[in-house]
Amino acid sequence: MRTHGKSTIVWVLMGLMVLGLGGFGVTSFSGGSTSIGSVGDTTITADDYARALRNQMNAYQQQTGQPMSMAQAQAMGLPQAVQSQLVTAAALEEQARRIGVAVGDEKVRQTILEAPAFRGPTGSFDRAAYAEVLRRENLSEAEFEREVRTDEARLLIQRAVAGGVSAPEAAVETTAKWILERRDVSWRELTADMLPAPVAEPDEETLKAWHSANADRFTAPELRKITYVWLTPEILAPEVQLDEAALRAAYDANIDEYQRPERRLVSRLVFPSAEEAEAAKAQIDAGTAPFESFVIQRGLQPEDAELGEVAQADLGAAGEAVFGLEQPGVVGPLQTDLGPALFSVHAILDPVNIPFEEAQQDLRAEAALDRAARTIEDRMAEYEDLLAGGATLEQVAEETELQLGTIEWSAGATPEEGSIAGYQAFRDRAAEATEADFPELASLDDGGVFALRLDEIVPPTLRPFEEVRDEVEADWRRAETHRQLLALAAEQRLTTEAAEGQPAPEWTEVKDITRDGWIENAPADAVARAFAMAEPGEIEIVDADNRVILLRLDSVDQADLAGEDAQRITDAVGDRLEQSLQSDLFDYYARAVQREAGISLDQSAINAINAQVQ
Repeated sequence: MRTHGKSTIVWVLMGLMVLGLGGFGVTSFSGGSTSIGSVGDTTITADDYARALRNQMNAYQQQTGQPMSMAQAQAMGLPQAVQSQLVTAAALEEQARRIGVAVGDEKVRQTILEAPAFRGPTGSFDRAAYAEVLRRENLSEAEFEREVRTDEARLLIQRAVAGGVSAPEAAVETTAKWILERRDVSWRELTADMLPAPVAEPDEETLKAWHSANADRFTAPELRKITYVWLTPEILAPEVQLDEAALRAAYDANIDEYQRPERRLVSRLVFPSAEEAEAAKAQIDAGTAPFESFVIQRGLQPEDAELGEVAQADLGAAGEAVFGLEQPGVVGPLQTDLGPALFSVHAILDPVNIPFEEAQQDLRAEAALDRAARTIEDRMAEYEDLLAGGATLEQVAEETELQLGTIEWSAGATPEEGSIAGYQAFRDRAAEATEADFPELASLDDGGVFALRLDEIVPPTLRPFEEVRDEVEADWRRAETHRQLLALAAEQRLTTEAAEGQPAPEWTEVKDITRDGWIENAPADAVARAFAMAEPGEIEIVDADNRVILLRLDSVDQADLAGEDAQRITDAVGDRLEQSLQSDLFDYYARAVQREAGISLDQSAINAINAQVQ
């Protein structure tokens, strides 16, 4: 219920210290005005609005991990939602003032003492933390305690209005039974081989009529004819010159990839005494207990004992024995700085020894790409100057390493491998470009660059019948087959007897399906249709996913609400209905209070705050 009004406790005590919103009280966010409006005689301050708006924006950013601009917030309707909450809060405050609802000092004190934001290292109220939060919010203790008092008064009204509402038992029971009802069904699919006769061959007139009647299926999308220049590290790499010194430097910088001693995946378990370690080793050798069981006996998890991938030198004095194992196993007890220990070798990783001569080719390819990317970056200013000076893409291709190309591009088309259309940056620019735009240099995600010019837009065009005749025929056959299957389903739906000389149709039985369940291998719509049927024996046609299904309702199993699981569902339904009723009732009450008291909002002050909150 607190979501319907401003809660100082939620904003300040629970959130502001985490979100770091200190300073909102320092600046006048309205450009001079101290309020954005009022409900009756209760003012909605500019600082409250700015604080609440930024609070909501920060909460969104924490949930999504993405920054949120004011433009995005406005597109989502966030400022309007915050204003609505503040108006509701002000209306409750106004009502509390009018009818004389207030809370005493002890309640205010208790609320502050219990606030998590004010707790110190011991978990109890910390006076220093309390003072620090108020300092950051530019609030005095008197001001904050007045806000808490007001907030608690509002909550008293909210509880009084909606707290006593409970969901009607009949509604809860009916809803729970509806949710928990189960059904048994049978189904079978009709396929083309079940038709009494093959689909007839269509004549040309039929196909041409189909082509015209379904023009949208045979219309080529909008086509954009584009000229572009581009250069990527992969294109430039063959021209990059690299000397041996540069390759050796790259080899040395990544020596761990080419020279690595033998390593092993090892776990270690330290024991209080050598005797206990020897006893454990004896059980492991006898096969009566694995190494991991002793780890667990010590109150640890297997990962707690893992040392990971180690070299012999990493293990000190124990290294020789551990690396002396020719196969994975357990060795020890070995003395370590922590005491006697058993070491379990899980895997043996062979040493890596790739000399410079063998790595040279791979190094050259990688270094060439890196050098090419840096070369492109260094020359971007040159390319941009040429375009800014009025050079055409053709001229830029003649004077630089950039390669000239043309493409007929349409949104949604699958790009060819190695095509510039495979880059998202190109597709975005191609979709936005107009024929009046001048080419501008843009970056690709692999370090390349490109510029494009839109030469022509070819609008969506119906492809000639002769060009797509085979597609038209295949489409007509699919549609005609489907139509005949639906007609056959309509016939079979009305009779349960097989045609003379034909075997009885086979049905697939499915037991105990629920409303949120599924029927294996059947379209998803089948479950909804199963629960839409009223009487056992009823048969319906399911036309979905270009498939034709006959679905028969075999039985309806009413829910038994006496079981433990059913009781949990019933309780959850009751809680949900109760919350919904309470929310609706409070909404009606809040609106009535607002109408009675009167609302005024200063849009210019709101706009000024929106312009400053970023």
